[in-house]
Amino acid sequence: MQREGNRIVRVIRGRRPRVVVIGGGTGLPVILKALRKRNADITAIVTVADDGGSSGALRNYINVVPPGDIRNVLVSLADLTPEEKGIFQYRFQSSDKFFAGHAIGNLIIAALNEMKGNIFDAVQSLSKMMRVDGHVFPASNEPLTLNAEFMDGTQQAGETEIAKADKQIKRVWVTDSDSHQEPQSLLPVLASVMQADVVVLGPGSLFTSILPNLMIKNLGQAVRETQAEVIYICNIMTQKGETDHFTDADHVRVINQHLGGDYINTALVNGQAVDMSRFDQTKSDKYIEPVRHDFNGLRDQHCRVIMNDFLDQRDGLVFHNGERVAKEILNLAFESYCRRKLTYYD
Repeated sequence: MQREGNRIVRVIRGRRPRVVVIGGGTGLPVILKALRKRNADITAIVTVADDGGSSGALRNYINVVPPGDIRNVLVSLADLTPEEKGIFQYRFQSSDKFFAGHAIGNLIIAALNEMKGNIFDAVQSLSKMMRVDGHVFPASNEPLTLNAEFMDGTQQAGETEIAKADKQIKRVWVTDSDSHQEPQSLLPVLASVMQADVVVLGPGSLFTSILPNLMIKNLGQAVRETQAEVIYICNIMTQKGETDHFTDADHVRVINQHLGGDYINTALVNGQAVDMSRFDQTKSDKYIEPVRHDFNGLRDQHCRVIMNDFLDQRDGLVFHNGERVAKEILNLAFESYCRRKLTYYD
């Protein structure tokens, strides 16, 4: 152990805690930044099923894996100056008809994808250039299409179209956008999951950021088989067209159903009330209401609950407090490491 101010911080002797975070969306970089500050050995496995915005446009033009989530994750782990990060994140204004809406980073990722011949090698090359502390792995080396079946029995393909349908989702799956082959993750992705101390799912959109990764067959299998602690960071707000009126137990239940068993070991749940009078619906109309708690429902799924004030409410929006979430993740990583060492010696 080592002392940090007045607190005792657990560390794993001889190496940094191995934390694998799986997901996408805007919530993921918040957690990654906080984990990096705490010197975790981070691997981010990022969804490649996005088909909206700049990512979707580039995907349609040049058939590249959507780069938006990858871009944000790279920036969160990069050792760059604020100015360098600002250039990479800069998005062209609507007055520029050719580049309108595109982020410079997306264009760079698309160019490297073309130069290297695949997105995995492109991201590894860019990681070196950006001095990324950790690993950033696309969940698949090929662009994937997200498919959904709704509760009324109808089906829809494409993340954007699924969201537009505004129907309750029953299940999702992914297909290779370019072939009829079954989507696969590469060996380094699978190895990171198997060697992790903790595997973290989220935060992010349940059906469109987290589950698309787990529905890649060999990646989902790795999450089922890993000896790491599998943690779910429960969303603070429900999302229109995806998780309307969901409890925290409902979120976990959907993940477990897609994995085929009770594989979520621990859920991190926000216990601080959201001040809805400070929530600006015009800034993000996809969020509806705070996620309600159902501790009996979580216990029925053999899921440990860690509740804390994980809320960061600012600028009219709701975020996770990255520092508090990262602290809990690293405590769980230490416990997981000790548990596996004891099992080994037994």
